[in-house]
Amino acid sequence: MTIRIEELSKNYHGVDVLARVNLEIPTGAVVGLHGVNGSGKTMLMRAICGLIRPTSGHVYIDGVEVRAGASYPKRLGMLIEGPAFLPGYTALENLLLLASIRGVVGEDYLRGLVTMVGLDPDDKRKYRKFSLGMKQRLGIAAAIMEEPDIVVLDEPTNALDTSGVAMVKRVVSLLRDRGATVVLACHDFAVLKDLSDQIVHIAEGKIDEAYVFPDVIEEGYEHV
Repeated sequence: MTIRIEELSKNYHGVDVLARVNLEIPTGAVVGLHGVNGSGKTMLMRAICGLIRPTSGHVYIDGVEVRAGASYPKRLGMLIEGPAFLPGYTALENLLLLASIRGVVGEDYLRGLVTMVGLDPDDKRKYRKFSLGMKQRLGIAAAIMEEPDIVVLDEPTNALDTSGVAMVKRVVSLLRDRGATVVLACHDFAVLKDLSDQIVHIAEGKIDEAYVFPDVIEEGYEHV
């Protein structure tokens, strides 16, 4: 699915969190967002997912505008900021509950997914007992569990160890292989460079410039 953003702005209490952003993300591309805290990365992701109402401008997914009152974007999975699940349920129980809403995937599939992100589907510990890394792994599983066509991942490597970062790389590779459009933000530029087809640098709510590989590698653009 193609994402098109036109003249998108979001103003909070007189501050432009996003300022006339224009960006087109083609179907099947993996686009990385990079910038300091407060630069507008998460707000842009929220706009793509239909979680905020822009002050002005438009977001389109496959030509259909994401706007207030419209249906939530179909075939979209996301992990934005910290994941949240029912504290008294296990990892598998939480995913089973979410999956029951649409009935697209079953328990066998979910057990395999839980294993893939590095958790144990038979672990009886409740979510309230999870470490931050375990919570992040479950959040990633929830974002991809119904094989969405668009996946938005905000700092997916947060709280993850080396094996967790490797898992994120495998997940993004699998998403790319099946043609999903992926938007991700990551403070670690090396990880972002490994995963992205294109890196977009955001500063003060504006897109500085889009850098397309191999130019990023050749120029060593590490200061973003």
